[in-house]
Amino acid sequence: MNKDVISAVKDAIVLIIITLFAGLMLGGVYQLTKAPIEHQKELAVAESCRAVFPAEEGFVTPASFNLSSYVISEQLSSQLRERGITVGNVYDAVSADGQVIGYAIEVTSSEGYGGDIKLMCGITSEGVLRGVSILEISETAGLGMRAESVLVPQIHNLNAEHITFTKTGSTSESEIDAISGATVTTTAFVNIVNASLDVYSEVASMKGGA
Repeated sequence: MNKDVISAVKDAIVLIIITLFAGLMLGGVYQLTKAPIEHQKELAVAESCRAVFPAEEGFVTPASFNLSSYVISEQLSSQLRERGITVGNVYDAVSADGQVIGYAIEVTSSEGYGGDIKLMCGITSEGVLRGVSILEISETAGLGMRAESVLVPQIHNLNAEHITFTKTGSTSESEIDAISGATVTTTAFVNIVNASLDVYSEVASMKGGA
């Protein structure tokens, strides 16, 4: 075996050792960070659930949030997918005495101007929209990114089966004002909220409450 071959074999062995070592290091880092990352995700979900069920006079508190056992029907899922909507987890909002007082529903639209928009929507057992919390958004700065300040505050204690938006000033409880210059973002936002109301309606029907 000549020197060039021996050198090439040695280089290959060194490269394999480095690759294995790097893999082990990455695996170790993943295992170390996996639990903290999952914990942060759980905290974020809990925070968003609390945000969509703000404590006010006349509303039962405190509430905890448990992953719901309800499975959304394939028919509804298919209808929503056609509109670029997917439903994530549904959480039961449970009062201190153990009663389910509403639902926190994760819904994502792929129709945002800058990509996915994901909201947590809070709906009481009576079908009242308590509020929404933005989980994910990447819209245009100064336009669609104003959803947090313009759209979110308008979704508060709305009693409507579906909502619409207007550019000329809302005139009813089921109507919200659009973000000026951000129709695509507003449309995606409204579609998400309406999808959460559709999910609520189906869940309530399963429980015999609608």
